[in-house]
Formats: sequence, structure tokens, C-alpha cells
Amino acid sequence: MTTETSPAEPRDLPDYAAARAELLERPGLTGRPRRAALARLTDHWLSGLLASAGAPGSGVALVAVGGYGRGELSPRSDLDVLLLHDGPIARALPERIWYPVWDAGAKLDHSVRTVAEARSVAAADLKAQLGLLDARHLAGDAALTSALRSAVLTDWRASAPARLPELRELGRERAERHGELSFLLEPDLKEARGGLRDLVALDAIAATWLADAPRDGLDAAALRLADVRDALHLVTGRATERLSLQDQDQVAERLGVLDADTLLRQVYEAARTIAYAGEVTWRAVDRVLAARATRGRRPGRAAFRFTGIGRGAGAVARGAVERRPLAEGVVEQDGEAVLAQAARPATDPVLPLRAAAAAAQNGLTVSYATVRRLAAECRPLPVPWPDEAREQLVTLLGAGEAAVPVWEALEAEGLVTRLLPDWERVRCRPQRNAVHRWTVDRHLVETAVRAAAMTRRVARPDLLLIAALLHDIGKGWPGDHSEAGEVIVRDLAARMGFGPEDTETLAVLVRHHLTLVDTATRRDPDDPATVETITKAVGTLPELELLHALTEADALATGPAAWSGWRASLVDGLVARAAAQLTGAGGAPGDGALADGARAGGAPSGTPTAEQERLAVEAACTGAPALSLLAQAEGADPGTEPMGVELTLAVPDQPGLLGTVAGVLALHRLAVRSAGLRELDPIGAGPVLLLSWRVAAEFGELPEAARLRADLRRALDGSLDVSRRLAERDAAAPRRKGIPTPPPVVAVAPAVASASATVLEVRAHDAPGLLHRIGRALDGAGVRVRTAHVSTLGADAVDSFYLTDAAGRPLTAERAAEVAAAVRAALG
Repeated sequence: MTTETSPAEPRDLPDYAAARAELLERPGLTGRPRRAALARLTDHWLSGLLASAGAPGSGVALVAVGGYGRGELSPRSDLDVLLLHDGPIARALPERIWYPVWDAGAKLDHSVRTVAEARSVAAADLKAQLGLLDARHLAGDAALTSALRSAVLTDWRASAPARLPELRELGRERAERHGELSFLLEPDLKEARGGLRDLVALDAIAATWLADAPRDGLDAAALRLADVRDALHLVTGRATERLSLQDQDQVAERLGVLDADTLLRQVYEAARTIAYAGEVTWRAVDRVLAARATRGRRPGRAAFRFTGIGRGAGAVARGAVERRPLAEGVVEQDGEAVLAQAARPATDPVLPLRAAAAAAQNGLTVSYATVRRLAAECRPLPVPWPDEAREQLVTLLGAGEAAVPVWEALEAEGLVTRLLPDWERVRCRPQRNAVHRWTVDRHLVETAVRAAAMTRRVARPDLLLIAALLHDIGKGWPGDHSEAGEVIVRDLAARMGFGPEDTETLAVLVRHHLTLVDTATRRDPDDPATVETITKAVGTLPELELLHALTEADALATGPAAWSGWRASLVDGLVARAAAQLTGAGGAPGDGALADGARAGGAPSGTPTAEQERLAVEAACTGAPALSLLAQAEGADPGTEPMGVELTLAVPDQPGLLGTVAGVLALHRLAVRSAGLRELDPIGAGPVLLLSWRVAAEFGELPEAARLRADLRRALDGSLDVSRRLAERDAAAPRRKGIPTPPPVVAVAPAVASASATVLEVRAHDAPGLLHRIGRALDGAGVRVRTAHVSTLGADAVDSFYLTDAAGRPLTAERAAEVAAAVRAALG
């Protein structure tokens, strides 16, 4: 094709450049109407060029593809045009069309092909195929364009199982190169994850007829990003997709937005909507493709049908659907957490948090249809929250990385701001600091993720996780965000049902979450006033532990520049000196942690109640276990199902008691939330062990008291092998991938923790049968458990065991180390 001269543009065609400039500056014409008008103007111009170029009446068509094919043009968009033909064409024909386009200053992406050639290129090049999916007839032989569209769509649907994974990989590569639009200070509106290119991918998936994206809010999000892109093109005069810092104020002004921060929040919200729609859609694609693969490998198995994500469904088997229980009202299906058939969202306000926690702890996410239903049907939590709601929130946060997609699903449907109204002020709020890599709300979630890996370092992991989630909550308000956050967190802690002591601790942590690192890096470490700054802020060793872990989690979640080996060493040194000063003022290290753990566990203390004495006398007189069960409904609303049980058990002292009883509870699927053990001698006939438990039914159904009592007696007399039964049940249960958790910590407390016993502390991830394994290990080590303080805080067990030898004396240091090693081995 010759390129030496430019064919003259026919005189009867309009001056496209002038008409385009007039249209872009026309008052009152903005957004989608302007993009559509620009596309119509361009359509008319190109149609005239084809006609004036002497194209034959049939066998030739001019086709818009890609973004232009979708009928909307941004001010600086390229023109993607295909000259389609069904046989030989004059060499000069394409030149008579392309040269006037170039002369008018428009950017042109052009090609000349037959239908067969276009299909061949599409088969080899996924990006070309995506562009052809949006093919739109401009001028010439409409039947030829129709044939192309039909062939391309047929090819796309036929090749979808092979090409969709390729499309997904393209999206992942773009996300790696350009980042996530929802969190970038200078985002690429087109290529970043959650950008305009992802919308093209969603449309391509819909064209396969295998899946469709959730449509709620998606059109509005697409419109917002397209409007911002238009304004960016007009402000810069260039075809740029990057919303640079220096352009944001002008773009905001052109769009009539208050300021650049408001603009970014709108962009972030739109990007999150698109990114979430993509996640939901790709999960549906995975289910459909997996079902097809299974059907292909196993002829005769149940067929699958797809009913459309936007209508709350996905790949559904015609026949039995495998559903595995996760928690009360929650089951696993097709790799997602969904509601059980018996779930009643309208009467179970804790269900959203329970479903979220169960999903995250099992490495799943909550299905789109389930989140939608929870948002529509569940009532707000009563204030203060029931204990279970607080525990489920802590359990969700304790899942670490696995909590992030679950949190995003809740946030997408407005459930997070329903739980925590103050969250709205930090949601999608940009941080104009190069050190920060996240928006305020995502930084809070990421800090909780980091804190989840540090829960073994503190006696109160629940307070650490909540403080991590809320430490920057004051950034939505004027003034010092630490001071504002302290006020907010006091209100939120009371809302969540924390007691005065815990509320005060959370307030201290939020108020001083920057104090440690600021003091360590800006003050003289050898000045006594430096250490005093910290000891005045926290006051106790447990609070110092919490503040140390929160400081590190906050810095790690901020970004690489916020934490280094040098900073860590300075903070560690300051913490060590502050701990030494606090130890001198209030006891040995470990005192505070043990006291705090015991307080959290609700261990028995003081004078036994009349009911406890009655049970102890009955056990002493009969030589058999005596128990009482008191079901508790943790909701203020009438008709709320019992959520927990207070179990009081009195048993004549015998070896292995704690582990045996814990094993029976695990067999009955009762999760131990807290427990305490102590000795009584009610009639002078020998010690009776009194165990006070707070347990929760794993799947909502409480066991019959008579059956529980019978199994306890059988386990204690040896006729029920609890360990074997638990092992058989575990072997029969389906394997789940689970989530990574911090390793357990088993430590012997300093001797000053107790004058009459050796105190063994265990911090581990809670799991069915955990206390049974610990109890068996202690029994196997030949030690007596004189007293125990057991507490489950979210997904973390924090237990303290007061141990003696057979003669009732504290263990020697060597013996205590052996016992700790045995427990550690039992926990794997």
C-alpha cells in the first residue's frame, strides 16, 4: 500500500476536527450523552468517507470494534476500525479512508480483513477477539458485518472453557503491573484492577452465556469511571488514563466535585464495585467449568445448569447438592459459605458475623446470594451486642488474610457500616502520604490481618484484634485522629458489649497507637523520662504487650517504609525498659498476663454458689458426677434460640478428669468458650473437682442433658473411649484446606505467679477437641491440675493451668519443662 501522498478529503464531508471540538465544548453536554454524541458524529464522518472512497455496494463494510464498537467515545479515544471485505478490493480503497482520519488528527487503530482472516486472528490473539466481540456496523454491507458478529460470538462461546482462564490470567497480569485502582493515589483508570478494562472482561464473560456479573451498582460504577476519564482527557489534552496528583483538583472541578479527596473516594467506590463483581463472576465461572470437567470425567453424574449470578444463583446441580456444616445456620457448598436450609436470618441478627467468621476460618468466602440475603433480611444487632456477636467478629479478624475477601463481601452490601456506623467516615478515604499503601479502611483491615499473626504474644488477642481494626477510626474526623479515635472507640466498645475495663484498655491502645514508635525514634532512650512516657501511657504489662503488638502490626500494614530492623530494635528496646520498670512497680513479668487471662476466662472465684455446693455434696455422697445445665439466650428479642450453655459439673477427684470431660463436650459438638476448675471438700470425705463451663452448640442444637450426663459417666468409668470416638469422627470428616495460623505457645510462668503450684500457659488456635488433647497430655505427664482458667477469645484459646505433683507440690523447673514439651507435642 502506497504512503507517499494523502488522498484529498472530499469537499462535501464536514470538517470533523472542527465539529468534534465544538461538540466537546458544547455547554450542558457531558458524560454519557457527550460520548454517544461523539460516537454518532464519528460514525457519520466515517460512513461518508467509505462512500466517497468508491466502495462497492456489497462485499465491503466498515466496522467499529473495541471501545468505539461499544458506541461511546471519550474525548481522546482511539478509533478502532476494521475494513471488512469478502474478496479482492482496490488497493487505494483503504487509503482513501485512513488518510483523511490521520489528517484530521484522530488516532486510528485499523485493519483490513475478510471474515475468515478476522476469525483466524481472533483465535490466535485474545485481545483481538475481545475487540471483535464489540463489533458494530458503521457503513457498507450490513450482512457482512452480521456474519462477522455471528461467527465471532459462536467461536467465543465454543472456545470459552479454554479462553476464559487465559482472560483471567490477563487480568491478573494487569493487576500486578498497575495495582488496585481502589487504593492507588495515582490510579490508572483503565488498566488497574477494578478499572474500565475489567468491565470489558465482565462483558466478555457474559457473552459466553456461562455466567453474568452482579449488576447492582455496576452501571453506575462504569459511568463514574468513564466520566472521570473524560474529564482527565479534557484537562490534560492527552489520551492519558493515569489520574495524576497534579491533575486531580482540575478534574474534580470540571466534574463539579467538592475536592480531590472526594473525587478519589468516588473513584475508589466505583473500582471496588467493579472488582467485587469480578470476584463474584470469576467464582461462578470456576464452578461452571469445574462442573463441566467433572461431568466429562464421570459420565452419568448429575448435570449442572447456570441460573445467573445477578439473580442470586450459580452452578446448580440437578439432584443432590453436597453441603457441609460450618456453623449454626451456615454450610459449605461449591467452595463458598452459604446459608443452611434451616437458617432464619430474620430472627438471627448474629448470623452475618457467624457466617463471615465460619467462612474465613475455613478459607472460604461468603457467596454473593448469601450476602445479599443477609443484608436484606437480617435485623440490626441489639445494643450492646450479645457476646456471640463480639466473639464472631474477633473470630473473623483472627483468620488473618482469609478475612479480607469475606470483609470485602460484607462491605459491598453495606453490612460493615451497619455493624460499625463510624466505618462510613473512613471507608474509601485516601491517605495522601507516600508511606501509606492503602486507604484508611483497608489499612485498618490489613492491620488486623497483621495482628492475627501476633495473637500468641498477648494475653488478650481479642483486644489486640479489635484495637487493630479501630486504631485509625478517628481519621474520619477533624483534629488529632488518635484523640478523636479514643472518643469513638469508647462508644464502639460499649456498643460491642465490652466491659468498662476492656473498654478502657481499647481506648488506651487507640489513643497511644503511635506513642511507642514516635517515642522510640525521636527521644533519647537513656533518658528516664522516655521510659516514663510509655509507663504512664499504658500502666500495666498486659497493656504494654498489646501496644507493642499493635505498633508493629500498624507499621507493617502501612508499608515497607514504615517498619525496618532499625525501628523494630528501637521499639523492642524501649518496651524492654518499660517492662522492667512496670515489673519493679507491680510484680514479676507474667503476673499481669495471667491475671488478665483469668479474668477473661470467667474462672470460679470467691465463695461457691448454693447450686455449686449442692452439686459438690451430691458428687461426694454418690461418688458419681453431678451436673446442671442452664441454657442462655444471648439476645434480647423474644424467641431467640439458646446460644450458649452454662454447665456446672462436680466430680470426685480422679486422674484425667479435665481432658475426659472436655472430650465428651467435643463429642457433643459443644465448643468451650470459657471454663474454670477448682477443688472443694464439701463433707470432709475427699476432694471434689468443680468445673464451670460456658459452652456453645457448634451447629445450634444443644444436647439433651440426660444424654450428656450418661456419656460423662461412661467416659469417667472407662466404658466410653472418648479419644477413639473423636479420632473416628475426625477421620470421617471431609478435609478442608483451612487457613494458616500462628503456632501454639506453651510456656511455664515465672515461679512468682503462684506460691503453691506451677502455672502453665497455653495459647493456641481454637479447634474441636483442643482442651481434650491438652488434658490428655497433662494426664499422661502424671501431674495434677489443681486449678484451670480456660478462655476462648474469638478463634484463640488462652488457657492457664495450675499444676502440682502427686504430693501437691509445685513442679521442679526440669519437670515443668518436660510437661510443657509434652503439651506442645500434643498440639502438633
